[in-house]
Amino acid sequence: MKKIKLNFKNIFNFLIASILVVGFVGCEIDSFAEDDQHSFGDITAPTNVQITAAISGQDGDNPNGDGSGDVTFSGSADNAITYKFVYNGEETMSSEGTVSYTFPKLGLNTYTVTLIAIGTGGTTSSTAVTVEVLVTYTPPAELVAQLTTGVWRVAAEEGGHMGVGPNEAANSDWWTADPFTKASSGLYDDRYTFHADGTFTFSAGADSELFGKVIPLERDFGGARGQVSVANNEHENYPVTQEDVDKISGTWYISAPGGVETLNFTGLGHVGFYIGSHSFEILDRSNSQEIRLKNYFVEENNAWWWKITNKD
Repeated sequence: MKKIKLNFKNIFNFLIASILVVGFVGCEIDSFAEDDQHSFGDITAPTNVQITAAISGQDGDNPNGDGSGDVTFSGSADNAITYKFVYNGEETMSSEGTVSYTFPKLGLNTYTVTLIAIGTGGTTSSTAVTVEVLVTYTPPAELVAQLTTGVWRVAAEEGGHMGVGPNEAANSDWWTADPFTKASSGLYDDRYTFHADGTFTFSAGADSELFGKVIPLERDFGGARGQVSVANNEHENYPVTQEDVDKISGTWYISAPGGVETLNFTGLGHVGFYIGSHSFEILDRSNSQEIRLKNYFVEENNAWWWKITNKD
């Protein structure tokens, strides 16, 4: 039988080396875990959450405002990343911590708006403010009658049915659409119905798609939904569900901040290209079957022009 001669010195050296390797790897793992833990930063809930309300035209003689119903709410908090305002079940996100509402109910009424400050890791803290707001404006009967006649759509067959330009411009100085320029998008089969009881019905057409800017679409409706943005950071054929359509449908009302007739929607209501704006200045309504509108895209600091019609 062959004898095996053991070299205890070599075995000892091997064991020592193994222990050192294991210790080194363990230290590296611990170090990585610590680095990984700290790379996300501390999770801290927002504190010192505050909200204030500025009622349009409020002064010593008019403590409840000028009758327009316009109120701007401003929020702040320590350790907040973004903010959410909640009123009457409607949620509005704002990275700057400001939002404006136009309250439509006539007379002196009380409203409560909640501010939710969102911090790291989705932590939240909230507060609320209650305001008394006076509304005296009654929209012209002929404007209400015009809007509640027929079903409205973007006037795709006409030049200038949409356009973009500076906020302060009188017209769409940067770009104006030719007839059917956006025929490949989900815009032209959208339909808007204004009911006399103040409700609003939206239809996304047979394609069940919206056309709009990437940021507000993905923020307000939830993610890219398999879409790849095209030129100018847009989604031309953003798919929507019946639940989305219900969020766009809701109520409508007319206000006149600063004397400018304005068409307003609750929830995600809008007409035309979606930019997350729900108030549209009425530029021209002299033609009973056509209305020209203007709204503002906060993220890009520009304005959009629209021509809608109730022609079949």
